[in-house]
Amino acid sequence: MDLSIVIVSWNVCDLLRRNLKSIYNNTKNIKFEIFVVDNYSKDDTVRMVSREFPQINLIINNYNAGFSRAVNQALVMTKGRYVLLLNPDMRVCEGTLEKMVAWMDKNIKVGIAGCHLIKENGETIPHVRRFPSFKDQLAITLKLPHLFPRILDKYLARDFDYTKEAEVDSIRGSFFMIRQKTIKELGGLDERYFIWFEEVDYCRRAKNAGWKVMYTPIAQCVDYIGKSFSQVKRGKTQRYFRDSMLKYFQKWQPSWQYWLLYIAWPIGFFISWLLGDIFKIESKTKT
Repeated sequence: MDLSIVIVSWNVCDLLRRNLKSIYNNTKNIKFEIFVVDNYSKDDTVRMVSREFPQINLIINNYNAGFSRAVNQALVMTKGRYVLLLNPDMRVCEGTLEKMVAWMDKNIKVGIAGCHLIKENGETIPHVRRFPSFKDQLAITLKLPHLFPRILDKYLARDFDYTKEAEVDSIRGSFFMIRQKTIKELGGLDERYFIWFEEVDYCRRAKNAGWKVMYTPIAQCVDYIGKSFSQVKRGKTQRYFRDSMLKYFQKWQPSWQYWLLYIAWPIGFFISWLLGDIFKIESKTKT
């Protein structure tokens, strides 16, 4: 088995169908298997996969297990030399998976790799990130990018050239190819993260173990960006982000950074509320 594809799905039946069709239609020269882990979707996802793609390994959860735990449910069953974590709201382009498998075969020191992600119109999606630092995460917490848009340039790697292959800190979890040997060494994703920071954490673990994390433009994939998560109310997504950020800093950084970020979050919520009111007032005055 060349490749095991793991897709965690939640209430995106139509996008998942399109994703699965793109995989089968555009992948001809490698042997692969697909695992769909459904996190208690309320739409027709389970029935659709069962009827239209009976060859797929379908894991059905009776609760929303979050991303990391759902991925780990499938990881222990994968047989591929490589494992691809693929979001359900993606569309695989022709030859993408064959190219990535061949590229990984040639680059034996690479534990994790990502490809060129694009929007439906072909525009590049910036997705390479540097590891989070206290300064940039504090800026996010305090909503400073609203006032100083360039403050996150380093963290967001806005100087990164997506036309060139490069070793990076971390890549987007929507297309996240892992060498099976790396998984055997590191184990699965850290389940303390419900959503967010799990891929950053895994990249850091891989690098600490001596593996390379790489971006390559050799292949591309269309990313519709967060269609599942867009169904969650903003307040709840903020809580998910806060929870995962704090757990990341608690695990990897000095304790003083964790506690200062912990204290800063209520201030950030107040600033967010204040900025929201200011923007509303400005909007009214302009109209």
